[in-house]
Amino acid sequence: MKTLFSYLAPYKLRMALGFCIKAAGTLAELILPLIMAEMIDVVAPRGDVLALSLWGAGMLACAAVGLAGNVIANRMASAVARDTMDRLRTDLFAATLRLSARQTDEVTVPSLVSRLSSDTYNVHNMIGMMQRLGVRAPILLIGGVTLTFLVDYMLALILLAAVPVLTVVVILVARRGIRLYDDLQRSVDGMVRKVRDDYAGMRVIRALSRTGYERASFAKINDGVVRCDRRAGLTMAVTNPLMSAVLNLGMAAVIFVGAFRVADGFAMPGDIIAFTSYFTIILNAVISVSRIFVNYSKGSASARRIAGILALKEELLPQRGLPAGERGAVLAFENVTFSYGGAPALKDVSFTLQKGESLGVIGATGSGKSTIAALLLRFYDPQAGRVLVDGRDVRTYEAGELRKKFGVVFQNDFLMAASVRENIDFERNIADKELGRAAAFARADGFIAEHGGMESTLTARGANFSGGQKQRLLIARALAGAPDILILDDSSSALDYATDAELRKTLTQRLPPTAIVMIAQRISSVRFADKILVLDEGRVAGFGSDKELMATCAVYRSIYASQHGEGRDA
Repeated sequence: MKTLFSYLAPYKLRMALGFCIKAAGTLAELILPLIMAEMIDVVAPRGDVLALSLWGAGMLACAAVGLAGNVIANRMASAVARDTMDRLRTDLFAATLRLSARQTDEVTVPSLVSRLSSDTYNVHNMIGMMQRLGVRAPILLIGGVTLTFLVDYMLALILLAAVPVLTVVVILVARRGIRLYDDLQRSVDGMVRKVRDDYAGMRVIRALSRTGYERASFAKINDGVVRCDRRAGLTMAVTNPLMSAVLNLGMAAVIFVGAFRVADGFAMPGDIIAFTSYFTIILNAVISVSRIFVNYSKGSASARRIAGILALKEELLPQRGLPAGERGAVLAFENVTFSYGGAPALKDVSFTLQKGESLGVIGATGSGKSTIAALLLRFYDPQAGRVLVDGRDVRTYEAGELRKKFGVVFQNDFLMAASVRENIDFERNIADKELGRAAAFARADGFIAEHGGMESTLTARGANFSGGQKQRLLIARALAGAPDILILDDSSSALDYATDAELRKTLTQRLPPTAIVMIAQRISSVRFADKILVLDEGRVAGFGSDKELMATCAVYRSIYASQHGEGRDA
């Protein structure tokens, strides 16, 4: 598994150079109070203007080195953080695409979205800040404390007494902060889920006048995010005032003791001024350290969430040595049982389909119809039995090799805000002739021409096309790749009966080499298929032609009667 350090490894030389430049600039800043003390206590009393000018030029040179070093190092740090996150986001997105359906269900899509957005943002900030302040603040803090001993060791011991207190504060707050920011990111997952659902169902929400309810529901989730953010923010905010209070108390003691030491001749006024300058440097360093720990707490919590996705192994890898199935069958289920985690969605299901045949799958809602398609495409593996395509267990295929055999239209498919051509082609570089042919087979060529042709643009989610037109565009997309097996998962629900019948006739008559699997709620969509699979609570209630099922399958007759009445049309 790749860690965050492995993503930083290619930039280790650049980071090392940046650290050296940052250290040089910071050390130059630390020399300034010493020069100032020398000028006040030694050079100025002599009245040597030339020497005073030279020492002043030295201060300007140190200040210039400090400024240049910090600017250059900060730019290098930003570049490293940018390039690292570019690679990390790319790998994270690729990891989300190779997750199995089970893994995606477990992590949830909203959580994946927040890990790709807010979590990567937090890690980006952590990488940048650790380079900018992670070198500068410790050098200022340790160097400042060390140099105070050169100025006056007695005063330095007073200031040093505050270090153990500061260390305990930082460690305790940082440990609690990481847990709180982890809770915060999980609450953000919930907010992303709510926003995603509301945007997807905006028309329904407005149509049912539920905007007030949804506002209240979102406000409740948002309040939870705010509470988590407040707890984390208040916890991390403790560090800055506590550190400042401890250091200021130490400084008050230094000034008090320093006044007596100057009066007794043990210290010079320039030493006290240099000491107060170092105190300011130390205080700013401590504030920077507190900022580092805030960002570290956020970043480390987010890094763990990202690492959790990168660590997930690809589940549905090809398996070798599995026995072959029946020759000649383009697809087959052999005693398949599958569950999403609760009660089985399919129980001991078996059927076969030959090349060029059409299969209709029908049953009540929740009977396992769509699960058939999910197992064929190997989005999931069955708990028992096996699924065969062209006589091979689907577990022996590479994912790309298997899915190239299929053209699929799902229940809740999507269209891009792009041209009709781009939506049908879907980045497969299909020739215009084949795109036109697929549109004609899907009975979509007429309304495509009315909308301005293949270059006409769809709005988001295809809102400028009717439901039936969108379904036919999706069918055209599935057909454009010339699949061996076409799966239509309730893809004609928005079509009128005449268009549905015409489309089915076109598909069955003009695509003889292609096996067609039609999953539908309407019996009229499947009754003319060569074979019909009737599912009832995940079990096979019947398998055969329309005529055979009307004679032998009570469930099929019940579905027909509920949709068409007791009489039977010709």
